[in-house]
Amino acid sequence: MTNTTKSLSFVALLFVCTTFQIFAQTTDSLRQNIQQIVSTKNATVGVAIIGNNGKDTLSLNGEQHFPMQSVFKFHIALVVLSQVDKGKFSLAQKVSIQGKDLLPGLYSPIREKYPKGAKLTLREIIEYTVSQSDNAGCDALLRLLGGPQVVEDYFAKNNFKDISIKINEEVMQNNWDLQFQNWTTPKVANQVLSSFYENKNKALSSASHRFLWNVMKQTMTGKDRLKGQLPSGTVVAHKTGWSGTNKETGITAAVNDIGIVFLPNGQHFFISVFVTNSKEDATTNEKIIADIAKAAWDYFAVRKN
Repeated sequence: MTNTTKSLSFVALLFVCTTFQIFAQTTDSLRQNIQQIVSTKNATVGVAIIGNNGKDTLSLNGEQHFPMQSVFKFHIALVVLSQVDKGKFSLAQKVSIQGKDLLPGLYSPIREKYPKGAKLTLREIIEYTVSQSDNAGCDALLRLLGGPQVVEDYFAKNNFKDISIKINEEVMQNNWDLQFQNWTTPKVANQVLSSFYENKNKALSSASHRFLWNVMKQTMTGKDRLKGQLPSGTVVAHKTGWSGTNKETGITAAVNDIGIVFLPNGQHFFISVFVTNSKEDATTNEKIIADIAKAAWDYFAVRKN
């Protein structure tokens, strides 16, 4: 080997080593930023992130169980659409929501518009349930499917572990302790997002896939969470969850947001953030999620393959 060849080989090796070192440091800096965000908060925070075409992954308390609250409406919609694709249901079919289903204690834009009940298309009920987090719509979908256990079983059969869906919104909102029966982990929440968005196993038809993700992009809740500090106009397909605060203990059991953030370079990243056992106020809980999403944005927006 000539001296010139040796020199070129050394330069190439140095470049590779330097590049790897920069990559590692940058990844570490993102983790450090997230840890710094949560370190001063009186709350337990779970995070999972997948980006850079799956090459970058990060989690914090990623395997811990967190109450889902309304995040599970995304999972319910997935199961309903899988049944639509099998011909069991149709998005155009009418589903009856009666006045007795529109309980005053449940958040429901459907009740506000149709206080005596209505027959809505399945398409409309999914839109209300996911993008507006309608609780009456959610429970109507669960009745149609045959109950919460059907949703849990679907994911178990498709090899998604760490998803427990036992109760509907009516039960969950009327008993603080029971909400913890519906739980998942940040890692699995992100796996569900990535699997059904990438749709490599064709779990959903093209039409159902397109419909679901358009609905997720139209989510109206949680504007100060994942989207809170992202550049104006950033597209985020996401689903939120919130428990409210226990008046006796001052603890908030769930402030959640999971979704896909679309970047200016045409790429995207998956992010799931769960806040539980929090003694912070509502603004701080949402800012935790917004700060983490912004840190991820700052990393992936400049990241090169």
